[in-house]
Order: sequence, then structure tokens, then C-alpha cells
Amino acid sequence: MFESLTEKLGSALRNLRGVGKLSEENMAAALQEVRTALLAADVHFKVAREFVERVQTQCVGQEVLKGVAPGQQVVKIIHDELVRLLGEGATALSTARPLKILMVGLHGSGKTTSTAKLGKLLKKRGYRPLVAACDVYRPAAIDQLEILAKQEELAFYADRISKDVPAIAAAALTAAQNATCDCIIFDTAGRLQIDADLIAEVKNLHARVQPDEVLLVADGALGQEAVNVAKAFHEALALTGLVFTKMDGDARGGAALSIKSIANVPIKFIGTGEKTADFDTFYPDRLASRILGMGDVVSLVEKAQENFDQKEAEKMAETMRKGDFNLEDFLAQMQQVKKMGSMQSIMGMMPGMSGMELPAGADKQMARTEAIIKSMTKQERRKPEVLNGSRRKRIADGAGVKIVEVNQLLKQFQQMQQMMKMMKGGGAKKMMRQMEAMKGKGGFPGM
Repeated sequence: MFESLTEKLGSALRNLRGVGKLSEENMAAALQEVRTALLAADVHFKVAREFVERVQTQCVGQEVLKGVAPGQQVVKIIHDELVRLLGEGATALSTARPLKILMVGLHGSGKTTSTAKLGKLLKKRGYRPLVAACDVYRPAAIDQLEILAKQEELAFYADRISKDVPAIAAAALTAAQNATCDCIIFDTAGRLQIDADLIAEVKNLHARVQPDEVLLVADGALGQEAVNVAKAFHEALALTGLVFTKMDGDARGGAALSIKSIANVPIKFIGTGEKTADFDTFYPDRLASRILGMGDVVSLVEKAQENFDQKEAEKMAETMRKGDFNLEDFLAQMQQVKKMGSMQSIMGMMPGMSGMELPAGADKQMARTEAIIKSMTKQERRKPEVLNGSRRKRIADGAGVKIVEVNQLLKQFQQMQQMMKMMKGGGAKKMMRQMEAMKGKGGFPGM
């Protein structure tokens, strides 16, 4: 979402390289570019102006620290101001038990999916969630939530006959108590735009269940309209937080940078994809680092810890240490990486690589590589040297690819095995030369 902003901020800050001291003169052009970048990203004009003023106040006259480039000092200042803009610290949920959460928002913002995603996240944190279907207007809304609840093994409550939303919510509370659930998430109805009926309904629902948290689910693609929506709901319900959805899209992301300052509502969660696992606690410092192209190593490590099996990882490390890496090992490793998300999202968490464009269809290429390896027998995966012409043709037909793609995979896998053996023998420099040679040949498919 923030690729364009990252690129423009990087361009603005590169102009400060080689400067011995930060002054009003050498900062003026760079900060003008920063302001332009923020406005182009759909950040509210007032927020952009105040942001630049604060950065300028801190920068001008600062002596450049020994061994630290001026651009790096400015990056640090801008990073801290971005964290302040986004809302310092991760905003935790209420500690009340049972925890009652009311999900509100406009039609199409992703409330139902976010309800299930939040339920899954809280379940991992030790809660026993129940999701309650309180959208009685949208066709299939109840069915959608029921399917997602079943998929994630969450308790579920719905009344397919009644249209009395507060009464349905009250019954859900009783059902949660009977099922010993300590967290109830209410999925509510939305409208295409804010109207009196919508506000009246959620107000009545709020009065009936007395929620501990009121979370507005907002589409990240709404832009500045998300700020207006947040202000309207906040005035009616006193929002405790915001859930930004579709943060993996191509929207400019300015609303995320404006909403805390303008609407005074903290962002608590972000949805980063369509799967129920694509939902995270919002950490302002981590997002600020990613916007500035500094990566997000903490989130990357957390995703790895969450998706990688410890015993499998230790087994893989031992295999690689011995130089025994085969296609079966590679397939297992690739499947583990896929659980962490798309290749582009993983790259975005790596320092200095957030702006790097992967080849078109990188995730599809990984899927093709997986299909080729899966078309092999176990013996062929463990001993690729047995793959003669007829076997390769059978594998290509089974994977729906051309023989040349199978040959390419096997050739590059052989190069990879040679690198492993070099590492075993301590030949790190020679291995680096091999990697440079591979880099110009497209690299290993799916890597």
C-alpha cells in the first residue's frame, strides 16, 4: 500500500547525502518533497503541513553526528514523527472478561471477515471467542460468518428468524455464558453510507450489550473518506479503536496516516489479505519502519515463529549442515515459507528491500515449482540424478509445464546443492561467486 510513499520519501532523503550540517537552506527542498509525497499519498493537508513543520524544527541546526550521514539523522527524526502520527505504542484491547467487542462500519468494509479474523487472533491468545451474527439485512451475511466460524473452530450464534438486533445480541450473550466463552464479537450490519437508521441501530445495540470495545472496520482504499466515517461513528458511539482492512491493496494509505490526528481514534488491527490468518495487531513503529524502507524484522520473525515448526526447522538446519539437501527438503521449506504470506509481503519486511519489485508472477512461479516437485515420486525427490528423459516428460505432463522448465529447475537445484557443499567445506567466498553467477540467470524458480 505504501510503496509509492516509500519511493518518494527515499528520493527526498537521498538529496541530503554529503551535507555537513543540516540547515534551513539544504532542508527546504527535501522537506518540500516530503510534504508533496505525503499529499500524493492522500494524507490530510493539515496533517502533512504540521508533520513537515515538526520535522523541520527538529532538524535545522543539528550537528551531523560523527559516522552518521545527515540523511540517516533525518530518517530517524521522520521515523519518530511517523510513529507519533500513527499513534505511539501498540494499543491493547480491554482486559475485561468476558470481553465484548462491537464491530461497526459501512457496507463492504469487511466487517464479517474481520470478525472471524479477530476471533481467530484472540483464540491464539487464549480466549474462547463466540462470534454473533447481528447483520440481519445483507443476504448470506449469517451464512458467511457461520462458515468462517466453523473453519476456525469458533463458537457461533445466530437467529435466522428475528429482526430485533438488540434482542439477538442479548441472546448471544446468554449463549456465550452457557458455552463458557469469555469473548463475544458482534458482527453488525452496514450501509453504503452513514445514515440515521444505521446510527440508531448500532446505538440501540450498544446500549443493550454495553461493549468493552467498539471497533470501526474501515476499508483502506476509502482514502480521506475513512477519516469522515471515523469521525461520524466516533461522535455516535465513542469508538475505542479502528480496524483497517485491505492494507495489501494498491490504495495510497493516507487515511492510516491521518486518522489518529484528525479523528483521534487509534488503529488497533490491520487486515493484510483475504485469508483469516492475514490479520495483525497494529504496531505504529513497525509500519513507520516499512514506510521508510527499513523493513520490519520483528514482524518477519514473529511470522516465522508462528508458521515454522521448531523440530522441522532444526531437522532442516542439520540437513543443510551435512550438505544433504534434496528436493523433498526444498518442497517442505517452500511450503513453510508460503504460510507466511506472499513473496512481496515478505520482501516488504526485509530492510532495504521493501521497494524492490519481484519478477511478475513470482508467487505463480513458486506454485509451478511446487507442482513440478509434487509430480515426482519420493525416490526422485530424494535422488534427482535418476531422472532420465522419460521421467522428466512424465513429470512435466503431470505438472502441466514444459520439459524445459523441469530441466531448468533440476539444473539450478544442482547449483544450489553445490553451494551447500561449499558451505560445509567452508568455501563461503567461492559460494558467493556462484550466487553472483546464478543471479544473472533468473535465480532458482520460486525463490
